[in-house]
Amino acid sequence: MESILAGLCGTSPEDPLPVWVHGSVGHCFNQLTLNVIPHVILAVVSACFLGTPRSGSGVPCRSGWGCRIATSFVLAGLFLADTIPATISQQELGPVYLEVLANGTAALTWLVHGLALLMLCRSTHGLTRGPLALALLTLLPLPSFIITLVWYCQSGTAWSPSHPAASSRFAILCLQLASLLAYVVSCLFPTAGRQDFLSINSSWQQDQLTSEPGIPLLDEQTVAEDGESWLSRFFYFWMNPLMKRGYQGKLNQPQDVYVLPCQLQAATVCDRFYFCWQKKAALHHVEEETVSLTSPVLAGSDGSSNAPDSSRCAQKAVRLFSVLHAAFGLRFYSLGLLKLAGNLLGFSGPLLLNLLVNFMESRQEPLSHGVLYALGLFAGSFLSALLRNQFSYEMNKVTLMVRAALISAIYRKALRVSSTSLSRFTVGEIVNFMSTDTDRLVNFCLSFHEVWSLPFQFAITLYLLYQQVGVAFLGGLTLSLLLVPINKILANYIMMNSKEMLKHKDTRVKLMTEFLSGIRVIKYYAWEKHFGTRINACRAKELQKLRAMSYLDAVCVYLWAALPVVISIAIFVTYALLGHQLTATKVFTALALVGMLILPLNSFPWVLYGTLEAKVSLDRIQRFLELMDQDLEAYYALDGPSDTATAMEMRCAAFSWVPVEEESTRQPLSTGTLQLHIEDLSVRKGMLLGVVGKVGSGKSSLLAAITGELTKQGGRVYICDLEQGFGLATQEPWIQFTTIRENILFGREYDARLYEEVVEACALSEDLNEKELYLLDDPLAAVDADVANHIMQKCILGVLKHKTRILCTHRTEFLEKADALLLIDNGRIVKTGTPADILPLVEAFPKCKDMDKKQKDKAPNEQGQEEAIETEKEESTQNNNLIHKEEEKKEGAVAFQVYKAYWLAVGTWLALSILFSLLLMQASRNISDWWLSYWISSISQTANTSVMICSAPLPSPELLLFSVAGLVFPIQALDTTPVPSNGSVDVNFYLIVYGSIAGANSLFTILRAFLFAYGTLRAATVIHNRLLQRALKATVTFFDTTPTGRILNRFSSDLNCVDESLPFVLNIFLANMYGFLGILVIITYGLPWIGLVLLPLAVLYFSIQRYYRHTSRELKRLYSVTLSPIYTHFSETLSGLNSIRAMRATQRFELENQLRLEQNQRCLFASNTAMEWLDIRLQMIGVAVVTAIAGIAIIEHQKQLGNPGLVGLALSYALSVTSLLSGLISSFTHTEIMMVSVERTEEYTTDIPMEPQDRLVQVAADWPSQGLLEFQEVVLAYRAGLPNALDGVSFTVYPGEKLGIVGRTGSGKSTLFLALFRMVELKSGRILLDGVDSQLVGLEELRSRLAIIPQDPFLFSGSIRENLDPQGKWTDAELHEVLEQCHLQDAVTHMGGLDSELGKSLSVGQRQLVCLARALLTQAKVLCIDEATASVDQRTDQLLQQTIRQRFADKTVLTIAHRLNTILDSDRVLVMQAGRVAELDSPTRLSQKDGSLFQHLLHSRQQ
Repeated sequence: MESILAGLCGTSPEDPLPVWVHGSVGHCFNQLTLNVIPHVILAVVSACFLGTPRSGSGVPCRSGWGCRIATSFVLAGLFLADTIPATISQQELGPVYLEVLANGTAALTWLVHGLALLMLCRSTHGLTRGPLALALLTLLPLPSFIITLVWYCQSGTAWSPSHPAASSRFAILCLQLASLLAYVVSCLFPTAGRQDFLSINSSWQQDQLTSEPGIPLLDEQTVAEDGESWLSRFFYFWMNPLMKRGYQGKLNQPQDVYVLPCQLQAATVCDRFYFCWQKKAALHHVEEETVSLTSPVLAGSDGSSNAPDSSRCAQKAVRLFSVLHAAFGLRFYSLGLLKLAGNLLGFSGPLLLNLLVNFMESRQEPLSHGVLYALGLFAGSFLSALLRNQFSYEMNKVTLMVRAALISAIYRKALRVSSTSLSRFTVGEIVNFMSTDTDRLVNFCLSFHEVWSLPFQFAITLYLLYQQVGVAFLGGLTLSLLLVPINKILANYIMMNSKEMLKHKDTRVKLMTEFLSGIRVIKYYAWEKHFGTRINACRAKELQKLRAMSYLDAVCVYLWAALPVVISIAIFVTYALLGHQLTATKVFTALALVGMLILPLNSFPWVLYGTLEAKVSLDRIQRFLELMDQDLEAYYALDGPSDTATAMEMRCAAFSWVPVEEESTRQPLSTGTLQLHIEDLSVRKGMLLGVVGKVGSGKSSLLAAITGELTKQGGRVYICDLEQGFGLATQEPWIQFTTIRENILFGREYDARLYEEVVEACALSEDLNEKELYLLDDPLAAVDADVANHIMQKCILGVLKHKTRILCTHRTEFLEKADALLLIDNGRIVKTGTPADILPLVEAFPKCKDMDKKQKDKAPNEQGQEEAIETEKEESTQNNNLIHKEEEKKEGAVAFQVYKAYWLAVGTWLALSILFSLLLMQASRNISDWWLSYWISSISQTANTSVMICSAPLPSPELLLFSVAGLVFPIQALDTTPVPSNGSVDVNFYLIVYGSIAGANSLFTILRAFLFAYGTLRAATVIHNRLLQRALKATVTFFDTTPTGRILNRFSSDLNCVDESLPFVLNIFLANMYGFLGILVIITYGLPWIGLVLLPLAVLYFSIQRYYRHTSRELKRLYSVTLSPIYTHFSETLSGLNSIRAMRATQRFELENQLRLEQNQRCLFASNTAMEWLDIRLQMIGVAVVTAIAGIAIIEHQKQLGNPGLVGLALSYALSVTSLLSGLISSFTHTEIMMVSVERTEEYTTDIPMEPQDRLVQVAADWPSQGLLEFQEVVLAYRAGLPNALDGVSFTVYPGEKLGIVGRTGSGKSTLFLALFRMVELKSGRILLDGVDSQLVGLEELRSRLAIIPQDPFLFSGSIRENLDPQGKWTDAELHEVLEQCHLQDAVTHMGGLDSELGKSLSVGQRQLVCLARALLTQAKVLCIDEATASVDQRTDQLLQQTIRQRFADKTVLTIAHRLNTILDSDRVLVMQAGRVAELDSPTRLSQKDGSLFQHLLHSRQQ
């Protein structure tokens, strides 16, 4: 090295690079360090900007750019010109090679710089001065120019005629300085309003538009990363504006975050994914269109398919894994190269560290070696940090792609799969595919590269160990291999428990979904406790599995932690048995290497566990994706009949609710599933066809068969204008959680005239325009006579008069105007004819109602659909806003209260003992380190006393302790040294002490592992219990104004976080924190002066992490807030699937899902990138520290100061402290992020409005014994700010009286019941029951003493017995008796008795009968019936009224009726109008009183 320098500079090898020569700076030093190096730096940074893309708009550059580009090229030319006189003059100023090197480098640099400026000028940077760093770096060569200029002036050769070459060089130098000055001046040219130069904000045109005077600048949507230079990409400068906004607290909504880069946008990713899916399908010799995910569901496209079996084979054939592999594989696997390079560079640090310490000890090596080692150390750590960071960042991008592809694939599949097949999965399960299972697959992407890189590191370390102790290492290896099967068994148990736990979690989420959909009914019946018990039972099973998993995990962790000690001891025993002499150095070397094995061994179980979990989830999603799709081409006949007037035709068609997949395996006589057989049915265009039949006869099944939701077993179905879809009004109203107008328009453009007409005509049916065929499934059932008459006249016979309509109803009074009627019984058409033929049969024959509707988790309705219809209609005209509150996003740091809540959930004493066990564990680990260093220092003293002849210089003992490096080369020399006689005794003594400390450490480790597992489980239990208790006691208003998805999110993903993710991250954080404290103690004890480096470092760390944490926290919160809408939308889609498909709106819904996903991915991407932004900065600080210490070490070596061992120690710790600190910050941030879930659950456990729980008066066990009910001046509003729903209502119902309640929709009929049951608290007034104020009675007591048959026939999953009698109070005989009275006995026997599962085999009418049976079972003195028989035919209705009269002869009965005939025999009738009592008298008197409202209602019914 010295000789090369001397040759280049023309100096002596003793001092090749003199800094000071003849009173000025040495020429060679000036050229190499002040000229070449700055130019190289400028060239490298400029090269980073060569890839900057152009902006799309022809942006005119700011003035100044042209000047800078020109001067750059001029400077390149001047440096080239300077080489000519330099070579001619030969040695006049300096050696030729040196001049050529300096000038060549400079010329190349300015050329690259000029090109970079050209690229920047054409990019969005052209509007600004460009990157500041680039402008500043051009000033670096300035000192060299000035020094040369001064030298010319001093030597007098500037204008000397005797030195023409020198004079010309001086002239060129002046021109170079002038050019540089021109460059600097042009940099200072003003720019129009500085924008953040590293974010690609508005294109030029936008800039022109928005910066008009007086118009505020819009916050343009910035695209992340695209168009940035390499430098900006490596160091995330483009993130700076976002980080700043986060720090200033300006990240409040998803729009504040950067738009995703092009390649990550959901549309791009999904297109690529589906393209690969089609290619895979094509490989399986199947037409692409029939393939599962890509089959178009007649969204206006022309898919044509083979027979169903071929499409089936395609779905089986395409494996999700292979598609993911094809779509993202290349990019994903190539990242492995980055990982490999990073790992290899990781080994370079310790090697160079060892060489550097040897250099310091030897005192003979030339200085240049030391400089090279220090530079190598810098380069190695710098590149390693850069590669690791880029690997992590690119991996995050791949995982985002996989996540987008999976979520949209699952959503897309759900839209396309046939209803019958979909019924195999519960809604809870399908939502879990999208959340839990997708997350697991995404996490696997992160751990895949660990699967190969950990064994790779392991192999290298084992090789080094072999170099040290020869074959003895096999002893330790054998032992560690023996542990593998043990871990395999443990992993299997963990997997089993994980599967079971997921099942219980699915059940719990499903129960919770049911609880939320039926919340009103549950509160009416005071069943909260029963549901709470059921949910808690599921939770207990789930926790039992979680407990098993946590404890098995603790054992796993302990085994791996204890492994190093056990391996070391095994190696030493083997080594000794082989007859070798154990020396301290051997012992220590082996220990340090075994320590290096810990990381791969520790991480491996987690990696395997993640891989196995991902496999389970992949299989679950695969099963879902293999379900049969709706194959509409196979389902419908495409060629129409000869008569063009036919709108719909069925010939010899047979349908079933059994999925195709089960058709083959099914028993011939399957119980409880209705089959539909239509021999011959033809519907003309424009006719109104009425469908009648008794409850459960198959009317709704007929409509489902028309829309293609059933499995067709044979025959032919033809629909005219199939692509258009149908106008479908389902029996159970499906309302999306959005504005009323949005629900009605259902994705259409708003047309005010049509909108008004439709709203006026049908009071909230679906959007009734633009379709040719309308399927109306009993839209008249749930409204009163007046509204029903209005809908019939204005809508069905009005707006739709020219359309084809099929109307299922049992309100036969409306069917007289129909063109034809069908009479259905037991899935077959019994008779077809005119209303005159059929209606007489229907009166005798039990009549029309629905069949086989799946219970859906409806979007929460307003106050009973009844109130919704009228009040929403009014509201929709005033305001178009949402009724629900937007989910609030907490601001600022996670509050101390949240940590306190978690601490208390764990339990104070338990939390303290966990922390204490951690302290003991860390202390014992550090003491064992200290003991080793003590042992080694005692050897080195012994070694100094005995004569040692070493063939190679020995690494210092201190270094051996801390660096891997000293262990790389076998220290053969020690075997030749004379061992002191007491050596082996010493070794045994030291080993025994070391073993004892290690033993204590392993004891504390297992103690801490189990305590921690126990503590976090306890917290999970407490948090769920508190959350559930609060949800059970919440007011009905809360459930009305909060989307189901949002509440479910708390019970699924947030609880999942508290159960699994938080403990995992918290564990790492605590371990890091204690490890860090331990290292600080040891460092300051052994090397006090390192404090000087650590103090400024600490300040820098603190400021960076504070800056980062603000932004990170806000981004994570935004991510959580944008996640709920994805799940809510998905749940809504699943519940309204029939409507969406019938209306042909699948494409629009898919797009909506994509937009919601995109919003969420934006926040997730920004959150991940912020983490990388922090990481690279921390790593760079670490690199700076390592380099600084190495530099100081070389200076000390030159000055003959310092202890090499201490330097080695400082460096090895500098290497580890950096990574530990970055680990500490990221684990703390992760913990804080996970704490957001605790915060969200905590928010619900403290902020939900609760129903009053107090009991001010004790009532008798048989209260109310008479059934006297008094309303006194009752005033009630649903929410503050809404008009009063009841406005001063007063009336009395006497014991045993039968009171009928009528009134227009929205007059406040159902509200009377809400007030009586205290579902909504009164504003003023009182309700007395047997003279006791209901507000003083405990809620549960009040509700359990009243009976109600609600409007919503709500049944929850489970057996019929559980639905009738959840508390198990009644005998079988009593249950059978009520079923008989409700005309359900036959249906129940057909299903398989009381304990048969309640599938989809009950129609809505039958469900309502089950609710009646429930009421019959209660012994209540007061019974409230809310349109209970709206969904049954008249014959059954008459039988039921008779049953009610017999069973409740001595009871007070309040009936809200839409069919006036059901209340004509009441004692009195109460007519409500606008929240007030309008009339109250006997039906006879009211009907005879001229001008009475009751008389008007009777007349409108008779019309």
